[in-house]
This record gives sequence, structure tokens and C-alpha cells, in this order.
Amino acid sequence: MYAYPEMLVSTQWAADHLNHPDVRFVEVGFNAQAYDSGHIPGAIFWAWGGHVLRAGSRDILGKAELESQLSRAGIANDTTVVFYDGTSNLLAAMALWLLRIYGHQHVCLLDGSREKWTNENRPLSTDVPVIQPTTYHAAEPDSALRAHRDYVRDHIGSADHVLIDTRPVAMYAGDDAMGGTVGGHIPGAINIPAVMETENGQFRRWATPTTHADGTFKSADDLRALFSDFGVSPDKSVVTYCVRGGLSTHMWFVLKYLLGYPDVREYDGSWAEWGNLSDVRIARVAK
Repeated sequence: MYAYPEMLVSTQWAADHLNHPDVRFVEVGFNAQAYDSGHIPGAIFWAWGGHVLRAGSRDILGKAELESQLSRAGIANDTTVVFYDGTSNLLAAMALWLLRIYGHQHVCLLDGSREKWTNENRPLSTDVPVIQPTTYHAAEPDSALRAHRDYVRDHIGSADHVLIDTRPVAMYAGDDAMGGTVGGHIPGAINIPAVMETENGQFRRWATPTTHADGTFKSADDLRALFSDFGVSPDKSVVTYCVRGGLSTHMWFVLKYLLGYPDVREYDGSWAEWGNLSDVRIARVAK
């Protein structure tokens, strides 16, 4: 059983709560194209750049910005927020991480994301809901959920810390510098890679090691076995990173809430920051 099963809801649960006054569905995307074509009835749309990250910035929203955004979205402090997306829940996981940083208690992911909902032929709507604004009060940010570059740099080589690189093998090895001016990985990081799936030469989706083919999360036992094989144990402090934060917040979610690891931080600067710095060390896989 998951450590915090309430952090994940099924498509059936979502269908049963479409009209619940204390539940708000939020679809997250790079743009609103998929949302506009049909979304879970009653869902609102958040853009990854603008609603999770500040527009034109790599930083997350500040407290006042998030309070204003949640108020406009009709989300109160006791509202259950269900995030989902069409990109393997990577953007949704980052939105959930943002709300947890500011102390929102009732937030979860839709297991299987948008793809599972549509594959089950569940209803879609093109209507944009009419929202009654609230007055939202966020907590001060929880620094224990986030790792900045100095924290990462200061703990390289620490026996009680483990750094997980969730990017594909080629990026970790240094053969693909995506996001950075140089390729490679943060020294000491272990690679638990995702796989970029393509179809007819076009990107299709990210296949993550923590989910089944249909996008639903693997069982707690399978997840524990996966991380045990890599030597990632709950007695260590864990930091996750990827290219820009999507893959790694997805893994952060698994470790923090599905397995209950007590100290897990997301380095959201990830390779987009580290791979463009001039004063940090970079490791590569020897050929």
C-alpha cells in the first residue's frame, strides 16, 4: 500500500466527483491546445510557463502570486485540487509540488493522466467553467521540499545524501546536452532514467520507470524494489533532478508520497541551470 494513498485518485474517483463543490480539476500543459479540444468537465487550465513557473522565468511563483492565482481559480484552502496533464503527469507533478511548497494540504494527481481518461472514453467538455473567486491564504514556502544549486553543490559526495538524475541515459552520459551548454551529470548522481518514446519519428511521450504502460503508477512493492536496486533507501536525504523539473518532480512525488521517504527535495533548476553554470563540476560516463 502507498504511504499516502490520498495523493493519488483513479479515473473512476474523478468521474464520481466531477460536480463536487469542494473539488477542482486542473489540467496543466505547455499550451491550451489539448484543453481547448476537450478536457475533464469543470477543469480549468494552467500553463506550465505562467501558472507554475513565472512567465519568462525559470523560478516558481512567489507566495502572493500563487495566492492570487488560486483565488481566481476558485480554490479555497480546504479545496481538493486534482492535477492532470497530457504529458505523463510530469507537468501535473510539478504543479502539485508547487502547491505542497506553499502548504496546500488537499492536492493529488489523477492516476494515468489525461491519456487514461480519454482511453476509457470518459466525457470531455470544451466549456470553460464560470469561477466564483475565493480568498486564498498560502503558508510560507517549505524549504525542505526544494533544493537550490548551492544545496546540491554542498552535498556532493555526502554519504547520507543521494542525488538522482532522471534523464535518459544519453543525457546522463554526456552524449546529449539538452538543456545545457555541455552534457554530463552532477558528480555522484545515479541515473534512474526515463525513456523518450517516439512514433513515426515524432515525440510521443516519456516512459517513466515508476509507471506502467498505461501511465498508472506501479505498486508500492514494485517501487520499493526499483529504488532498492539502485541503493536509494529512506534513511538518506534524496534530491531529484532532470532537464527542467518535470521528470524529477514526478519521481519526487513517488518517493515522497507513494513510498513515504522522509527527506526528498526537488532540484527544479536541474540541468537547465547546472549545465549552464561555469563554476560547477560536471561528470561524464567514460567511453
